[in-house]
Amino acid sequence: MNTMAEARLQTQKKSSQDGQETSLWSSGFGMKLEAVTPFLGKYRPFVGRCCQTCTPKSWESLFHRSIMDLGFCNVILVKEENTRFRGWLVRRLCYFLWSLEQHIPPCQDASQKIMESTGVQNVISGRAPGGAGEGQVPSHVRKEVQRILGHIQAPPRPFLLRLFSWALLRFLNCLFLNVQLYRGQMKMVQKASQAGSPLVFLSTHKSVLDGILLPFVLLSQGVGVLRVAWDPRTCSPLLRALLKKLGGLFLPPEANLSPDSPEGVLARAVVHATVEQLLASRQPLLIFLEEPPGVRGPRLSALGLSWLGLVVQGVQAGIVPDTLLVPVAVTYDLVPEAPHDTCHEYIIDARSCWGSRQTLEQLLQPIVLGQCTAVPDTEKEQEWTPVTGPLLALREEDQLLVRRLSWHVLNASVASSAVMSTAIMATLLLFKHQKGVFLSQLLGEFSWLTEETLLRGFDVGFSGQLRCLVQHTLSLLRPHVALLRIQQGDLLVVPRPGPGLTSLARLSAELLPTFLSEAVGACAVRGLLAGRVPPEGPWELQGVELLSQKELYCQILLLLHLLPQDLLLLQPCQSCYCYCQEVLDRLIQCGLLVAEETRGSQPACDTGRQRLSARLLWKLSGDFTDSDSDDFEEAEGRYFRLSQQSRCPDFFLFLCRLLSPVLKAFAQAAAFLHRGRLPDTESGYTEQLFQFLRATAQEEGLFECADPNLAISAIWTFRDLGVLQQTPGPTGPMLHLSPAFASRDSQEKLGQFIRQFICS
Repeated sequence: MNTMAEARLQTQKKSSQDGQETSLWSSGFGMKLEAVTPFLGKYRPFVGRCCQTCTPKSWESLFHRSIMDLGFCNVILVKEENTRFRGWLVRRLCYFLWSLEQHIPPCQDASQKIMESTGVQNVISGRAPGGAGEGQVPSHVRKEVQRILGHIQAPPRPFLLRLFSWALLRFLNCLFLNVQLYRGQMKMVQKASQAGSPLVFLSTHKSVLDGILLPFVLLSQGVGVLRVAWDPRTCSPLLRALLKKLGGLFLPPEANLSPDSPEGVLARAVVHATVEQLLASRQPLLIFLEEPPGVRGPRLSALGLSWLGLVVQGVQAGIVPDTLLVPVAVTYDLVPEAPHDTCHEYIIDARSCWGSRQTLEQLLQPIVLGQCTAVPDTEKEQEWTPVTGPLLALREEDQLLVRRLSWHVLNASVASSAVMSTAIMATLLLFKHQKGVFLSQLLGEFSWLTEETLLRGFDVGFSGQLRCLVQHTLSLLRPHVALLRIQQGDLLVVPRPGPGLTSLARLSAELLPTFLSEAVGACAVRGLLAGRVPPEGPWELQGVELLSQKELYCQILLLLHLLPQDLLLLQPCQSCYCYCQEVLDRLIQCGLLVAEETRGSQPACDTGRQRLSARLLWKLSGDFTDSDSDDFEEAEGRYFRLSQQSRCPDFFLFLCRLLSPVLKAFAQAAAFLHRGRLPDTESGYTEQLFQFLRATAQEEGLFECADPNLAISAIWTFRDLGVLQQTPGPTGPMLHLSPAFASRDSQEKLGQFIRQFICS
């Protein structure tokens, strides 16, 4: 399910000191405009479909092409027609009347049922491990259960919910121009919920407003009162008390204690019973799979994993026969700051290629140091999100199941996220026209990148005339761009240097999943050509080189191992070899690579002579073993060249630059190894590296790399790679250089390994 919010901008005319910077407001662009036919609406991609490998029943029964014709609806546009009444007074009070007519089912106090649950009773009577033993007063434990339950939730208040919905509707109309909801996806949710399974919404987390925006949207669509699993770190005690009365849930701090702690066992039993009661009563639940915005750390939320683990436990215990998991995506033009899977079906049918995995140190360190050249065809083991809270009580195989399920649903949420106009504009300005671009040229490239996005199966969150879209987008990005009027009547759009480029880089990251496969492939090709052709050499010279399919596979694997899982979001049912083939297919489909038939080789399209009896040419998706390395040998005789079409050099450079922020940050982190003060704590060394990235940005203009999240990602990647090692210290774990990378020579090899993928 996808929700999009378009920002409202309080526009003011602003004149520059030199009089050259111009305004975009009511006077238009200051030049004669011709009529432009709207270019959107003729094609909408089919987004939000679940994985056919892991959830084939949902894939067949819940998704139909007809939903694409339903379009969008603005959920904050409430008029007289949205109520049962008519008249001039209704037009003035339509917000209030609308909130009164919302269906809010009666909310019963479930504290007694939670108290009588089997898990809580076992702890109270002392029959559970770590529970209340002999001699402990049961009434005292009962009061403790009531206290923990009061920390988790409170019975929702219908009057307060209606009052809050009315106030929130007025607030959202002041903050946003519109909030669009995909009608087709909402229809799928409503149809699937008729089967009686409880709904669990698993969402991305872009803003602190998500927790109040999504319940409002779903309440307006008749889903009911959404129970939201909030992060206590983002709420004050007063706000926490209000949110609990609106349906909020909070994990008690005792749930994070050690598994053998009596307080921890009791708290986890109460939380488990609360989730079981929610599932049994068919109340919808919202869980955020990403960390809150502004929190530095891994992308996958430890708190979200804990809540999802409780849901999986409830399904495995038979509390409900099934649960409907709904991936949710919220996208904004500008973030305001101060699709369906079935859980039980996934548990049974889930396939994973993560069975035989190796650490990044085992996979890449020998290659980086030049000790070997063979690339292991093995999956990478990389888990940055710690196991905390109720997830500690699960078995190891169940913890792995929850992690895989989280990655799978997060991948689906990102894939169904709508691309906003600000992300497209920021990408064009940052990676194609950092020195400036004429508005007439920008109009054509905005249209081109929008159509490329739609053709890759990603939807966009805007429509309308091209010039109006560009005008509105530039007005939203006004703090980060300068508009200069030239004598010919055109406008020159120039990104503002400094922090403005950092902001554009964050916006452009929303478009990266659309072109991620092609970007990985382009950087891998750049790495393959790095030792053969000078980077500044002409495109025709690079097109002469033959690239074997085996070499391409190996180079793509190297880059996949280097890039963090938080960025790639690979599906657990997809092996690295399968993803390598997907990357190669994308490069061929977009026209960057063309097959080269060498003398004596079998044509790529000729399948008649292949020996089917010797080996099957197909296998079940996800059924990959160590024998798949034979496919690399079969691919050795296939060759490709870079296409010589006129558009290919610019498109190749554009794709390479999409990954340049993270790769350049990693290269800068490698150059900082001999300058940093080690040993140091992780937070201390992160601050050192971040200050170095900021200083380098001022000197070399690499402002897109001056991001603290990139600094954290580089340090964690180097720790997994064995560049940095962690040892206990008096104030906590300390980072220091490993012996393998203590010399400048090994550090330079690391830098060269990373820089081969960067296209200047």
